[in-house]
Amino acid sequence: MTGSILRRAPLLGVAGLVVLVDQATKLLAASQLADGRIVQLLPGLINGQLVHNTGAAFSLFRGSVQWLGLLSLAVTTGLLIWVVRHRTPPFWQGMAVAFLLGGTLGNGIDRWRLGHVIDFLALVPINFPIFNPADIAINLAVLCFLVDLWSSRTSSRHG
Repeated sequence: MTGSILRRAPLLGVAGLVVLVDQATKLLAASQLADGRIVQLLPGLINGQLVHNTGAAFSLFRGSVQWLGLLSLAVTTGLLIWVVRHRTPPFWQGMAVAFLLGGTLGNGIDRWRLGHVIDFLALVPINFPIFNPADIAINLAVLCFLVDLWSSRTSSRHG
C-alpha cells in the first residue's frame, strides 16, 4: 500500500498544489476585494471581483450548498480511492485526475468551510461567469481527459 501511494506522489502533489494555490488566492481575494471593488489583475483581460457562489459552475443549482458539498466529498473520496487502487495511469489521465481532485477539493473546502464558493476571476473581454483557480483546474481536467482519449485512440490505430 505504501509503495502504491509513493508511486502516486506526483499525482497527489499536483492535486495538492492546485488546492494550495486555490485556497491561498481565494483567501487573498476575500481580504482584498471584500469591499466590492474591482481590481485589474491583467489589464484588459482579467479583473478581480469577489463573488460568493452558492451554486456550481455558471451558478447552476444556486443555493444547493449542502448537496454540492456532499457531491464534492463523494467525488474527492472516489478519486482518492481510484488513485490508491489503480496502477499509475498514463500521463494525461493522471493529470486529469490530479486537476479534478485538486479542483473538486478546493471548491469543496469552500463549501464546507464557508457555505459558498469564492469566485473572483472575471474575464474582461467577454461576458463570462466569474470563476476561481479550482474551476480552472476542473476545466484543465476535462482537457487532459480529452487529450488522453485522443492519444489513446491515436496510439491504438498506429500500434
